[in-house]
Amino acid sequence: ALAVALLCYAGYLTLRSRALFHALRAAYPDEPIRWRDIWGAYVSGVGINQVFPFGGGTIAQYFLTRISIPGGTYPAIIAALWTGLVFDYAVNLVILVFAFTQGVFPKPPDFSRLPAFDLAFFASHPRFALFCVTALGIAVLVGFALLSTRVKAFWARVRQGLTILTDRRRYVREMVAWQAPAWVARFFAYWFLLDAFHIGGSVRNALLVLGVQVVAMLMPLTPAGAGVQQALLVAVFAGTATGAEVAAFSVGQQIALAAGAAAMGFGALALIFRFRSFREVVQAGREHRRQESAPPEPVSPAPPL
Repeated sequence: ALAVALLCYAGYLTLRSRALFHALRAAYPDEPIRWRDIWGAYVSGVGINQVFPFGGGTIAQYFLTRISIPGGTYPAIIAALWTGLVFDYAVNLVILVFAFTQGVFPKPPDFSRLPAFDLAFFASHPRFALFCVTALGIAVLVGFALLSTRVKAFWARVRQGLTILTDRRRYVREMVAWQAPAWVARFFAYWFLLDAFHIGGSVRNALLVLGVQVVAMLMPLTPAGAGVQQALLVAVFAGTATGAEVAAFSVGQQIALAAGAAAMGFGALALIFRFRSFREVVQAGREHRRQESAPPEPVSPAPPL
């Protein structure tokens, strides 16, 4: 069951990378883009996020995708990759509604009692949490305002990245048609993980685990939301299995998925992008940024005939 779960999770990553590939190809129809590179960048980002906190893998994904598209720009690439969130957020909303209507998912006011520091801290200090969310929103708006007035080409590139959203049929055919089976593969990955750790795979249990994943994604202070996931899973399955079984599943499933994603990610770094470590990716990203921001060299005048 554990082996099947890991295969399903690998299928989920592969199918989702195909949808992102189509979004990038719509933004850059004249550039030679290889799916292998986009897949490598995506699984590398997921794998790095399983090891390092604060979304370092996401930044690595942006950089690896940028060097895979010769004429690409970061605003267009990031906008294209974000188009995948449209369908994901719709699915996440359905999952959260289901999870909170089952009577076992902790209500937001009860998060302060959970043994997860980051989740409990923000739940115990709602005013501070609201302040952080408001400050982040204002910072994003100010950043967009500055970019819109100083770099008008920025918005043109963002619109370029969102090209696939302007064609509804193409969006459904080339993104939703891949993201939907990706979510099915992810669902069955958790189904078989529940079987592997003797909790019991079922539609309800798998959807509850996915609901925990949605909440854990909101807390990027630890790799893959570690701590938050464990606290929520223990609360959700308290009446389904013993505490030892739930604890084994909550820790074991995250270790298994983290190990599988990290193996795929760092394998892609080595085999596709020829990087031997995350440190090399950071150094290459800094060098690439320095080269792009450097002014062009002056062209010397042609000698007189």
